[in-house]
Amino acid sequence: MPGGARAVPARAGDGARGWGPLDTRPVNRPSSTDPTLRLRRPLRSAIEAGHPWIWRDALEPFQLAPGTTVRVADEKGPAAVGFVEAGPIGVRILSTRPARIDEVFFAGRVARAATLRERVVPPSTDAYRLVNGEGDGLPGVHVDVYGPWAVLKLDGEGITRWRDALVEAVRAACPSLEGLLVRTGRGEAKQSVLAFGTAPPPRVDVREHGMWLRADLVNGQKTGLFLDHRESRLRVRTLARGLRVLNLYGYTGGFSVAAGLGLATEVDTVDVAAPALALAQESWALNGLPEGAHRTHARDVPEVLDELRARGRRFDLIVADPPSFAPNEASVPQAMKSYRALHRACLRLLEPNALYLAASCSSHIDRVTFDRTLREAAEKTGPVQVLERWGAPADHPRPVAFPEGDYLKVILARRLD
Repeated sequence: MPGGARAVPARAGDGARGWGPLDTRPVNRPSSTDPTLRLRRPLRSAIEAGHPWIWRDALEPFQLAPGTTVRVADEKGPAAVGFVEAGPIGVRILSTRPARIDEVFFAGRVARAATLRERVVPPSTDAYRLVNGEGDGLPGVHVDVYGPWAVLKLDGEGITRWRDALVEAVRAACPSLEGLLVRTGRGEAKQSVLAFGTAPPPRVDVREHGMWLRADLVNGQKTGLFLDHRESRLRVRTLARGLRVLNLYGYTGGFSVAAGLGLATEVDTVDVAAPALALAQESWALNGLPEGAHRTHARDVPEVLDELRARGRRFDLIVADPPSFAPNEASVPQAMKSYRALHRACLRLLEPNALYLAASCSSHIDRVTFDRTLREAAEKTGPVQVLERWGAPADHPRPVAFPEGDYLKVILARRLD
């Protein structure tokens, strides 16, 4: 079986930078040279509660380069420190306490995040999120660990100014890492650069609750795998015994492998990306699962669903985890139609009393709205029973004052007969 040591965050006394558990004291003195931006809206309570963004139109007009560290104040005095961002978000907040934003600050934040992962990452798991952006007080910063490698993903122009400081912070927090990739940009502008160590191979094998998954850290979506569905995959594994399973938008087949290890009798994986399905087949084989029990279909999901219904195929468990249907607020009405259509098509393919796991990864669709799309779909297909609801696991923390960070919604439901 493949191997690979988990990149364990250093503890104080290990010879790396030490830290205390969740030490929230200022790491050094604030800089008196940082510009001060003035609020023109009463946002102090939201800022103090932990919301990490200040919209540009909530600030007095300013002209500063993205990445510039600033202080934010209102008539009562200083409210936060952060950095300037390009676009509608004017400032991303780093602290509501006086602090100098420098290499020491970022090292402390990454170290603090690492202590949490030591507590919450489950056994037999070496793929997890080390830093979850706003949830760890580092907006625009995501660090995912894959065994002995890690991927640092930077979102937005502002945080890229601090790339080198973040690289060193990750190196200090996880001294056993063999290499770190830095990902920037999106779409055709996406880039992956080796920041230190050795580059990962084209295929990296990691464990998740003892299940082997194969990932492409350079070209794969997100940073290689959708790590936020770790507990969802485990739930499928516990439910799949004796079931016929359909995994839609299956990407690299994590739900499919989980179903196979849970002793599903047959599993079909659908995704438009053939390279991702090749990884799904490799992960299936990596776990020693029977070759003939897993089929992949490199096709559009709606086309496959129509064909399956025409053929009279039925399933005992369907997983539907589509890409974001609502990339912005204006797209929410159309996204709701898309979710309703997907739910209806899936429910019609289920046997009576069969299971449906539906997910939404769009921050613009809240939990109440997502529930409503399932309820409205059930009006056309018959009663549906909700069994469980959940979101991202504990290595994806989010501030209570930041509902946008609670982006992942998962519903486990049952179609009644």
